[in-house]
Amino acid sequence: MKALIVDDEKHVRDGIKILADWEQNGIREIYEAANGEEAIKLIKTIRPEIIFSDMKMPKMDGTQLLEWIKENQPSSKTIVVTGYDDYHYMRKAIHFGSTDYLLKPIEPEILNQTLEKAVKEWMKEEADRQRKETSSLLINEMKPVYRDRKLTQLMNSDSLQKDLYKEFGWLKQSRDYIAALVRVNGKTIEAFQADRDLTYFTILNIINEIMKENGSGIGFRYLSQKGEIVLIFWDKFELVEEIVVRIYKTLKNMLDISCPIAVGKVVQNSSKLIDSYHHARKVLLNRNILPDKRIRVYLSDIEAAPSLKSLIVYSSDIEMAIQTGEIRAFEELMGRIEQDITEMEYLSVRQVINLENEYMVISNKWFEHYNIPFKAPEDIEERVDLFFDSNGTFSLEKYKKRKKREITIFLKKVKKRTQQKGNNIITDIEKYLQENFDRDVKLQEISDHFYISREYISRKFKQEFNENISDYIVRIRMEKAKSLLKNSQLKIYEIANMIGYQDDKYFRKVFKKVERITPNEYRAENVKQ
Repeated sequence: MKALIVDDEKHVRDGIKILADWEQNGIREIYEAANGEEAIKLIKTIRPEIIFSDMKMPKMDGTQLLEWIKENQPSSKTIVVTGYDDYHYMRKAIHFGSTDYLLKPIEPEILNQTLEKAVKEWMKEEADRQRKETSSLLINEMKPVYRDRKLTQLMNSDSLQKDLYKEFGWLKQSRDYIAALVRVNGKTIEAFQADRDLTYFTILNIINEIMKENGSGIGFRYLSQKGEIVLIFWDKFELVEEIVVRIYKTLKNMLDISCPIAVGKVVQNSSKLIDSYHHARKVLLNRNILPDKRIRVYLSDIEAAPSLKSLIVYSSDIEMAIQTGEIRAFEELMGRIEQDITEMEYLSVRQVINLENEYMVISNKWFEHYNIPFKAPEDIEERVDLFFDSNGTFSLEKYKKRKKREITIFLKKVKKRTQQKGNNIITDIEKYLQENFDRDVKLQEISDHFYISREYISRKFKQEFNENISDYIVRIRMEKAKSLLKNSQLKIYEIANMIGYQDDKYFRKVFKKVERITPNEYRAENVKQ
């Protein structure tokens, strides 16, 4: 395996090279680039599996590089490394599929945990890619599967393969094309008893029967992306809308399934088919899923979707809701988020996917915070598919109920984990106070140190010791002071400083209040004895 480190600061690149356990993770070659432009030249040549990238660099910054990688080298796993703790950069990293987001200065343990995670994810995905390729080779004698494989290769290739001219008579390099995209979601596959191959075989038979009537297009299963059928049109573009509407209606009437269809832009060359596909995919992801439409066909001139709303801006509200430990706090918050994302009565698939991605990031953070096992779903789009019915209608209510159930389960786990920790936590807190009695220990510090809410600590400590934490610290200090006062060599102000009081007058006042005599009187009595 190969790794590429992209950063305009050489000492950062050197630091990553030194700190990372490359051999342990099977990485034998490490390359460097000082900016995005250098990185792209290297990526085209070496095709690295793992890419570390800074966000702020000259010539081409990290955001532009991540976007290029997602479009041109999507199999690589990217890890963002930056000195800017900014949710804007975090959103960009999430949007372009980065494995993780590391802040400078880099901690070796976190760096190697992230590297190990990225390598494991790449290896798992590579195994899936190899399995799909092997499967295609084994059954390439079957015409539909062979067609799907060849046309998928055509979509992803910059150069036209000569053998495809003979196999597909309609294929000419210099002619206009349009790609359309048909989404096959989980509900559709369930209608075929979860037999994915049977689903595609049946749907494509219907699609290609309709396409053949006009002799101007072909449909195939797009093997590079789960849940997609691509239609290629090379003639009679004025009939494209009519054809795709007929396809949608026929699938709905014959199979009682809803497969939304989006039409891409016209391109002037077969090598640009992928651009038309990406445009169609953008149209499909940006479609408004709130209206109850009878025909779910979306054209390339569809009105632009509103800008994406971020869940990360609610991080502090989520933290407060978690600290309450009550689902009621989340119900109010979810209402505000719903109002925000459905503004203008518009909700796109892209917005829901973005929310899911950010929800996973935030969930992972809190599960790790409470040391609770957490497994993120492998396919976010398939997860979103669960909330579309057979008519293609998205149920926002079901989606909210699912989130509420997930959060409720999380809160129960947190409560159980907190109770388990609570059995021994107060003893640990007492020990912590005894070790730090000579400085001003705040309740928030204890909360941060032990990952327990301030309210819980205060209540539990009072139950255990029948006094609050501040009184307990005073008592410890006074016991220590009495011990030190028996040493006639120490001055009163020195003893005050040793037990955490900078003002010896205040110390004398507290001592007299607690012990009923002054420090000098206590010393006189005990030294005499």
